[in-house]
Amino acid sequence: MAADSEPESEVFEITDFTTASEWERFISKVEEVLNDWKLIGNSLGKPLEKGIFTSGTWEERADEISFADFKFSVTHHYLVQESTDKEGKDEESEDAIPQSMQDLLCMNNDFPPRAHCLVRWYGLREFVVIAPAAHSDAVLSESKCNLLLSSISIALGNTGCQVPLFVQIHHKWRRMYMGECQGPGVRTDFEMVHLRKVPNQYTHLSGLLDIFKSKIGCPLTPLPPVSIAIRFTYVLQDWQQYFWPQQPPDIDALVGGEVGGLEFGKLPFGACEDPISELHLATTWPHLTEGVIVDNDVYSDLDPVQAPHWSVRVRKADNPQCLLGDFVNEFLKICRRKESTDEILGRSTFEEEGKEVADITHALSKLTEPAPVPIHKLSVSNMVHTAKKKIRKHRGEESPLNNDVLNTILLFLFPDAASEKPLDAATSVDNSNPPSEGEDYTLYNQFKSAPSDSLTYKLALCLCMINFYHGGLKGVAHLWQEFVLEMRFRWENNFLIPGLTSGPPDLRCCLLHQKLQMLNCCIERKKARDEGKKTSPSDNVTNACSGGQLGLDHLRDPEKEKGEVGKSWDSWSDSEEEFFECLSDTEDLKGNGQEGGKKGGPKETTNFKPEGRLHQHGKLTLLQNGEPLYIPVTQEPAPMTEDLLEEQSEVLAKLGTSAEGAHLRARMQSACLLSDMESFKAANPGCVLEDFVRWYSPRDYIEEEVTDEKGNVVLKGELSARMKIPSNMWVEAWETAKPIPARRQRRLFDDTREAEKVLHYLAMQKPADLARHLLPCVIHAAVLKVKEEESLENIPSVKKIIKQIIAHSSKVLHFPSTEDKKLEEIILQITNVEAIIARARSLKAKFGTEKCEQEEEKEDLERFVSCLLEHPEVSVTGAGRGHAGRIIHKLFVNAQRAAAVALPEEELKRSGCPEERRQNSVSDFPPPAGRELILRATVPRPAPYSKALPQRMYSVFTKEDFRLAGAFSSDTSFF
Repeated sequence: MAADSEPESEVFEITDFTTASEWERFISKVEEVLNDWKLIGNSLGKPLEKGIFTSGTWEERADEISFADFKFSVTHHYLVQESTDKEGKDEESEDAIPQSMQDLLCMNNDFPPRAHCLVRWYGLREFVVIAPAAHSDAVLSESKCNLLLSSISIALGNTGCQVPLFVQIHHKWRRMYMGECQGPGVRTDFEMVHLRKVPNQYTHLSGLLDIFKSKIGCPLTPLPPVSIAIRFTYVLQDWQQYFWPQQPPDIDALVGGEVGGLEFGKLPFGACEDPISELHLATTWPHLTEGVIVDNDVYSDLDPVQAPHWSVRVRKADNPQCLLGDFVNEFLKICRRKESTDEILGRSTFEEEGKEVADITHALSKLTEPAPVPIHKLSVSNMVHTAKKKIRKHRGEESPLNNDVLNTILLFLFPDAASEKPLDAATSVDNSNPPSEGEDYTLYNQFKSAPSDSLTYKLALCLCMINFYHGGLKGVAHLWQEFVLEMRFRWENNFLIPGLTSGPPDLRCCLLHQKLQMLNCCIERKKARDEGKKTSPSDNVTNACSGGQLGLDHLRDPEKEKGEVGKSWDSWSDSEEEFFECLSDTEDLKGNGQEGGKKGGPKETTNFKPEGRLHQHGKLTLLQNGEPLYIPVTQEPAPMTEDLLEEQSEVLAKLGTSAEGAHLRARMQSACLLSDMESFKAANPGCVLEDFVRWYSPRDYIEEEVTDEKGNVVLKGELSARMKIPSNMWVEAWETAKPIPARRQRRLFDDTREAEKVLHYLAMQKPADLARHLLPCVIHAAVLKVKEEESLENIPSVKKIIKQIIAHSSKVLHFPSTEDKKLEEIILQITNVEAIIARARSLKAKFGTEKCEQEEEKEDLERFVSCLLEHPEVSVTGAGRGHAGRIIHKLFVNAQRAAAVALPEEELKRSGCPEERRQNSVSDFPPPAGRELILRATVPRPAPYSKALPQRMYSVFTKEDFRLAGAFSSDTSFF
């Protein structure tokens, strides 16, 4: 039995031929895609307008299918057009040939400057391409090509689709396509030949006509006329008499206020090489018929000067080196460096004098003794001298920046240093122009940079210039160290920093600008305090001091009376010291102190003499005694930079939401309120909280008209509901506040401590941190430079790009930790604009727009140059006889003469007889770099009685490439 079962198992091998094969599945998938895209049936569009292939909108949609495990992508390319009327379509639908066949004969869009290769070769407005999905895959064997062509032929027949369907074969770089289009009783086959070398018999029109006629195989005699369109393209690469006008900067130049051939505060601009590499002239004969012209291997009528149509395109240099783009890019590179200033320049400049020779035995005493801050032990001149000596010692004799460059930069940054006397406060504020309300104001606000006339902005440009031309990163570190020393010098000597607006830090600017403004605020306060001390006469100093001592007693008594409450408020301070350095109303200080002493203390608060009054507050009077209400002299609130505000908000947030935390948070925020209450009490003896609220927060004092006992209408006021809440912070502060004028209160703003914090912050900045802070200023400057240069050229596309750069930058630069990639995108956009402007200038120089004497010709040339920048190809008005045409002709003639002169004598001898040499030497144009021909005819195929259908053949040959693309239609009704 076992032996019998073996042959039986072999008998029952059955192949089911009803199941679909891979090929059938592939055809089905193609049909499915065509149905999904609704490409079934004929859809006639309106005739193509001239130039629509370039100016119109092309769209595409794609899908993916597979043949077994080999994946193909299917792409539908089509020109977006308005749909035509349905009625007309129905009338013509029966006998009309497919739209693509009609497009083969359309002459309005021959040689489009920018289009898909199949559009250029066949003039189609719609087609579908099936190509291998992977870039490396290719259909190479003939059998596979035929299988794919069979597949699309079956799919087109089954679906009734009249859109041409192409299959890409061979390697993708060859751009080889085979295709088919089917209609009712008609078919067009799209065929192609691609060779590396041009056969000699096909380098001219007569040879190509022979191919076309033999391929058509027309049985009629005589043959219907063949329509011909010809285009020859000439390339101009050598701009002999037009050197590139952009001069590279002279790095060694240092004349007056210039470094690197550039004035400080002005960025370089332009391309270092000619951004226009080639000019392509296309001479076109759009409508010729066979027999009108002769073009064979012996003679040709096709003279480019006589061509009826000229068009020009320019080839741009790939990534031309642009000064402004390189300038900003090099500065961005600093942001990626990790070294500190000390590591770049050597050991720290701020070391103690004897640190190098310190004995090890002093180590224990160092632990127990308070560490002195060496910077305060030195005078400014000694400190600068020591710093420079140590820089030289640790970096060698030569510093990164030579003295001439450094002095020029410092004078540019600090113009007040040029005069014998540094600017005083008023002059400094006047010289630092406030930000204008125009474009610059908007830009620095959007970019979070700094005003263009500010010190921060100038510093950014100087560091950028130093980095690019002088010393690189070491030069940047050296200048920054000198800048920090200058800041220290100005703080210690009460010299205001120029180029900064007065007032608190502007939070719309970068953090470094805010820090410098904060330092200026500290210098202003310190300077006012020191000048106040100097102006008080020497004979009154003792009286003032005794008054101050009496004032101290005057303060201490209420502390004993208030007990715990007073201590709780006084204990809220960063320092236990009392400051009495606000020196406004110095004379009042003496008088009030003496009077206070005579009256024996402030227990009778209504009897002490008022202090620190600014001026009377209108007609308001005190509620208790009817005295006029005076506005007091108050302390200004402490200026804050954005990082301090963030720290403060973090501290307040960490206090939590508990009752105790909320109370503590309120007290922390009420330091300024307490100071103002004390000033108010000192200026208005006998006042109450209601008086203070009427001045400080009028909305919290509600007045109502009421009728008294005598029937008179009087105003009666009371505090608002929030002021009456139990344990209200205002009430608690009022009870704690003592009548102390602002000049004798603890300072709300400790300028000494804040200045030291700023100076320490500046000294600790690495070049990378500094570059991050100043990069918005550099980009701001670059955008302003681009706008300035564009205004001279007036290029519409550039204006649009600049607006995009500003919008992009304003989003990116507002965040402190911006990704380098986004910054690089902004710089690339700026470089692209710079290149476009450089191209405009290059073309204007080559076409001599400035040399035109006639205004009309000048306008035409400028319009022509502008179009060359905006459009891929521009027609030359008047062809070779127009003004622009004559200039182009001259450019080619000059290049040809220069090339003939440059040829060695041996080559001239080889070129043939003297007459031939003479003809070659005077030729106005070089041999065409590319020749394109389109041959069209309407011929019945395959039999004389067949329907006359469009036939088309496109030919292009260059030095190393030859291609024939034919579309041959045939009538299939009886075949």
